[in-house]
Order: sequence, then C-alpha cells, then structure tokens
Amino acid sequence: MNKFIQFGEKVEGYDIPVLNEREIRAAAGILFLATYTSLMFIVFDGNFVMLKYVLCLFLIDLLIRVFISPRYSPTLILGRLIVRRQVPEYVGAPQKRFAWSIGIVLSATMFYLFVIVNAYSPITAAVCFICLCFLFFEAAFGICLGCLAYPLFFKKTVQHCPGEVCEPQHKQAIQKVSAGQLAVLALFIALSVAGSFFLQAYFARAPHAMFKSLDPAKTK
Repeated sequence: MNKFIQFGEKVEGYDIPVLNEREIRAAAGILFLATYTSLMFIVFDGNFVMLKYVLCLFLIDLLIRVFISPRYSPTLILGRLIVRRQVPEYVGAPQKRFAWSIGIVLSATMFYLFVIVNAYSPITAAVCFICLCFLFFEAAFGICLGCLAYPLFFKKTVQHCPGEVCEPQHKQAIQKVSAGQLAVLALFIALSVAGSFFLQAYFARAPHAMFKSLDPAKTK
C-alpha cells in the first residue's frame, strides 16, 4: 500500500523523491490546451459545456497526483508516453506537491463556481487566468510558479529545481543577453505596437478567394 500511495520516485543519486520534469511539462501543455480550447468556446460561442468537463477532469487529475501518486495521474501518464524517448530531467517532488496543492485550490474553486453554482463572474475569470498562467509557464518555459512560493511557507531548502535555478551559479556565455539584443527586442515590440495602429484598417479587410471556385458568393 505504501508503494502504491507515494509521492515521487526514488532515484539513485538523489536524496529526496524526484519527478520527471519532462513529463510534467508535457502534462501541463495538455491541460493548457484543453483549458484554453474550452475558453475559446465560451468567448466565440458562449458555450460553457466543455469547460465544465475540463474542470472536472482537471480537479480529478490533481487530486490523484497529490493524494495518491503522480504515477497514476492520467495526464502525467500521457505525458510520459509522449516524452518516453527523452532523457529524464529530475526535479524535487516536495515543491511540486506544494504547487499542485495550489492547483487543487484553484481548480476546486472553479469547479464549485462553474459546475455546482453554475455561475460566472470576474472571480472565475481571474482564477482561469491564473491557472492558464501557471500551465503556460510550466509548459513553455519550464518555470513552476507555484514552486517559487514554496520557500515562503517551508523552511526546507528547495532541491533539484528545473535547470538548477535554485542553485547559485554563474551564467554561461550563451545565457547572457547583450545590449544589442535588448535593443532588437525593444525595437521589435515598438514596431509591433506601431503596426497595430497603422495597419489595423488594412489588416481588417476581409480576404477574397484567390480562385473563383472557392468564392462562397459564387457557389451559392
């Protein structure tokens, strides 16, 4: 029973239970895609049905991770299948458990408001945005936002962070950003903002069919 209900894996060379960051990122990407898609149904069609299904599955998945074992989380199993050919990147399990506990609080709040009360408000919008940020940062950048708060609540030292960000280190040359690179980034942002003003009317024009056979007006 203890082997069934455990959090993290015992790996040789690590003094605490660890998890595979690669499958965690894959699972976060899956959950982000499902949540984002369900929100698009709301924005464009006013349909909340898919979001309710996603919230139920999201909450169940996190409950399994925290209270049984991440080994039996459906999204982590799927993530493991997807990245099974990649070399594991081990991260400390304790901070992940704390981060996923935050996820349970957020998803349980959404479940209660959307599924039980069947209502939406600025509160649900804010919680959805926070959840999307957590999932996106994990999937895209490998940054666990919930893990960043772990030292604020526990005096234990955070160990084995993704990319060893919790360990003091010197930046390698490839990690440094020069003044020229920052200037290019600033120019790119400035051009993007300027383009949104000056090109709005041009980009807003509806495209026409390149071939007459594809023109909806001609096929009616």
